Amino acid sequence: MIKRRLPAILLGLLAASLTLGPVPAWADEPTSGEPPKVELVLDVSGSMRATDIGGRSRISVAQQAFNEVVDALPDATQLGIRVLGATYKGDDKKVGCQDSQQLVPVGPVDRAAAKSAIATLRPTGFTPVGLALRGAARDLGTGETTRRIVLITDGEDTCAPPDPCDVARELAAQGIHLVVDTLGLAPDEKVRRQLVCIANATGGTYTSATTPEQLTSRIKQLVDRAKDSNAPAPAIVAGGADCAKAPLLTPGVYTDRERFEEHRWYRVPVRPGQELRASVSVGLDRPVNRDYGVLLRATAADGRELVRGTDAGSGRTDVLSSGLRWSPADAAEPDPSPSDPTAAAPPPVCLVISNSFAGKGAAAAQSPGLPVELTVDVVEASPAPDSPGLGRGWLLLALLTVAGLVTGLLAGWLTRWWVRTWRTN
Repeated sequence: MIKRRLPAILLGLLAASLTLGPVPAWADEPTSGEPPKVELVLDVSGSMRATDIGGRSRISVAQQAFNEVVDALPDATQLGIRVLGATYKGDDKKVGCQDSQQLVPVGPVDRAAAKSAIATLRPTGFTPVGLALRGAARDLGTGETTRRIVLITDGEDTCAPPDPCDVARELAAQGIHLVVDTLGLAPDEKVRRQLVCIANATGGTYTSATTPEQLTSRIKQLVDRAKDSNAPAPAIVAGGADCAKAPLLTPGVYTDRERFEEHRWYRVPVRPGQELRASVSVGLDRPVNRDYGVLLRATAADGRELVRGTDAGSGRTDVLSSGLRWSPADAAEPDPSPSDPTAAAPPPVCLVISNSFAGKGAAAAQSPGLPVELTVDVVEASPAPDSPGLGRGWLLLALLTVAGLVTGLLAGWLTRWWVRTWRTN
């Protein structure tokens, strides 16, 4: 029984070890006074004329929701509005698939002007979702903090290429700190899959809305979430092909991209008396074959493996995580003079992230690589990995023996008392 439960116990200890102790600083931590920025992207294609949301047309429900959101918008939030399929009424697909405009530029909101622009919208043309996402990314620009796009549509892209999932991965790989949340207005499985793919590629969320109240409430939540995005984003780093070419990392949070079955290397200085703690999460932003995994290892500069990470389940199926902790005291050959301040610093520890992913189908996208988030911290060495604190060897055996003896005596006494009482009655 103990052997069966040991992996779960160790996993719990690992999770605790990675969460306890000093919180790592953001890599190259910036300070930013940028206001929260969000752009609403609304589908105004012909299908938005359908009257299946509480007996009202999809476009009228969306317009009402937009008006309520604009009225409730915090003053500090900068808002922009972009539409797709709103102007071209013809049948020329080449022309119709270029139909995307920004109605309201990203900035402090002029509520009257925004609601006036929304009121003039009439369902018209095609559905160039990929084009609109690229336009919204340009509208929001770049900066040190996260920007958000809220995409509201009732149908899948009718203009690919570019495929909107590929566009979402492309934007995420640019490292411009862009998150796309998607809202679906039609109970269609193909639409749902596409919107989930867009959201997953950028770390966003997908939700369907089938009533006016759901749509209004969800847009308000997503716009309000923008104010929580005004925090430093992970630093962008490119892992090396081997330890010698790996970038040198200080404690912090980093983001990278890794192709299928690739190894990415990083180096972290760890002195005697210190402990390395690292964790990695890899997002599954595209369909992959079954039987996959992520491995995080720490090695010496000469390639000797020092410790191998343990899987850390989070309950999510679109993210795989692993974590490890290591200190020089665990090494087979500790530093010969750890107390000498003049001694040369030991060579950095090498971290390597490996994966066993394979894309579904021959045309599965390899580029950009899967999103990787790496957290690195170096703290004062702790004896916690050696023992859960209950003791070991003869001391633990004696404790278990005494506990078993006392339990047996109590159980025997209670049994005799119960039998005597039962016979008397």
